[in-house]
Amino acid sequence: MRQDRFVDRHAGEWAAFERWLDAREASPRRARATRRSWDGLADEDVPSRYRRLCQQLALARRRGYSPQVTERLQALMQRGHNLLYRPPPAPWRGALVFLLADFPRLVRAQRGCLWASLALFALPMVLLFVLVQIRPELAYSVLSTAQLAEMEAMYDPARAGQAFARDGQTDVQMFGYYVWNNVSIGFRTFASGLLAGVGTIFVLLFNGTFFGVIAGHLQAIGHGGPFWRFVVGHSAPELTAIVIAGAGGLRLGLALVAPGRLRRVDALVRAGRDGGRLCLGILVMLVFAAFVEAFWSSTGALPDALRFGVGGALWLLVLLWLWRGGRGRVDAG
Repeated sequence: MRQDRFVDRHAGEWAAFERWLDAREASPRRARATRRSWDGLADEDVPSRYRRLCQQLALARRRGYSPQVTERLQALMQRGHNLLYRPPPAPWRGALVFLLADFPRLVRAQRGCLWASLALFALPMVLLFVLVQIRPELAYSVLSTAQLAEMEAMYDPARAGQAFARDGQTDVQMFGYYVWNNVSIGFRTFASGLLAGVGTIFVLLFNGTFFGVIAGHLQAIGHGGPFWRFVVGHSAPELTAIVIAGAGGLRLGLALVAPGRLRRVDALVRAGRDGGRLCLGILVMLVFAAFVEAFWSSTGALPDALRFGVGGALWLLVLLWLWRGGRGRVDAG
C-alpha cells in the first residue's frame, strides 16, 4: 500500500488516540474542563486502539515509509505505553489521596446539609452552656443527679492529678473504649437519617444539649479547668466528625423526603454511596480522636500552654484540611 493511502486511511485513528493522550496528560484544571465535554475515544476502546497502532508502526517500518510517519507513530506508541503500562499506585497511596483530597471534597459537596448539621449540634450546645451559667439548676432538668455527680467527681480539681495518672495498659484499654464510643455515636448520627432525617436531627440535638449542659455545669461549679484541659486536645476531630456524620444522615433523609427529579430509590442509593465514603473518613477522624484522647489528653504532666496550643493547632489543621483539601485535583477514572 502506498504511504499516502496508508496515512489517509488511519489518520483519523491516530488523531483520536492523540486527543485521548492529550486529555490524560493535561494539567488538572484543563483535564477537568476537557472531561466535562469529552466526546472522543472511550477509555474502554483504548487498549485495542493501542494494539492497532503498534501493528501500524510495524507495517510502516517494514514497508519503508518516511521518517515523518514512523516517528509520529513511534511517539504515539511511546506515550500510550507510558499511560497504559505504568505501575498501579500502591494501596496506601490511594488511601492517602482519599483522605487528603477526595474526602474533603466530598464533605464540601454536602454544603447545605453540613451547615444544617452544624446548627443543630452547635446552637443547643452553646445555648445550654450559657443558660446553665445563668441558672445552674437547669442542669438538673436535663441530666440526673447521678450523672452530674459522676462528672463532678471525674473533673474535680482536687483529684485532677489522680484522674490524669494512668499507666500504659489503662491507656490502651481506654483507647479501645473511646474508639467504640466515638464510632457508635458517629454511626448512630449517620444511620438514623434513614428515619426520614428525623433520627439524625434528634441525635444532633441530644448530643449538642448533653455536651452543652455538661460543660456549662462543670464551668459553673469551678471544675472547668480540668475539663477543658482534658477535652481541648481531641475536640477538633471528634466534634467535626459528628457534624459531618450528621450531614450524611440529613442527606439520607432528604433523599427519602425530597428526592427531586430522581426516583426515591435512586436518590437514596446515591446518598448512601456518598454516605458510605463519608463514613470511611469519619471513621479515621474518630479513631484519631480516640488515640489523642487516650494517649495525649490523659497525660497529666503536660503544661496548659502546650495542651491548648496543640488543641488550637488541631482545630486549625482540621478546618484547613476540610476547606482546602483536594482543590484543583481531578477525579480519578
